[in-house]
Amino acid sequence: MTAALLGTLAVLALVDSASFGTLLIPIWLMLAPGRLRPGRVLVFLVTVAAFYWAVGLLLLAGADTLMTALDQDSPVLTYAQLVLGAVLFVGAFFVGREPKDGSSPAPGRFSRWRERTVSAEGRGGWPALMGLALGAATLEVATMLPYLGAVGMLTAADLPVAQRVLLLTGYCVVMVLPALVLLGARIAARRLIEPLLIRVSAWMAKSSGETIAWVMGIAGFLLLRDAASRIGLLEAIDVSIG
Repeated sequence: MTAALLGTLAVLALVDSASFGTLLIPIWLMLAPGRLRPGRVLVFLVTVAAFYWAVGLLLLAGADTLMTALDQDSPVLTYAQLVLGAVLFVGAFFVGREPKDGSSPAPGRFSRWRERTVSAEGRGGWPALMGLALGAATLEVATMLPYLGAVGMLTAADLPVAQRVLLLTGYCVVMVLPALVLLGARIAARRLIEPLLIRVSAWMAKSSGETIAWVMGIAGFLLLRDAASRIGLLEAIDVSIG
């Protein structure tokens, strides 16, 4: 386990923490009319983290089986990560651009999910919030590029299974940590934090395409750098420059 791997995983987890399911919906729960119910926000976040943790375990198990079939020393997965990182990094420059006519994207998706959030908070109780969390996480799992990249890095790392599971657990905790910090601030200083929550919510809903582009770019760069380092590409470039 290296400091570089830990640092890269931490950055990817923080990027993942700014997604629709890990930050925007929890903020809506904090801004719901009536008395704040911290327990319900915690139920939502724990459900999301547990879902991604379970998905990560399944992906790790499947990737280990694939690596065994390919041979542990095969560089196929590393080169696949290199290509994926390059595609994500380049693709980030073409995603989330504003329409040429200057119009903004329709907010239908966010309006529907905001209504579901308020409904689950107000009437459905914990089962409704858990269902909302699972629904949001299921819709987002295919687009959680940093998370999928982190699982790929854990698979490629020469680590015991127990350490991989521990790192995956830490990743899922860091992924919901910003929302937990905001919840604590909301409890301690409502008047100061509510305006910030409203601004963050409005910005995330308005600039969803730009956010996806940033996520793709950061995830692509980190995956590209990690794969290039493991195959010795960075050292080769340094030697050629020197």
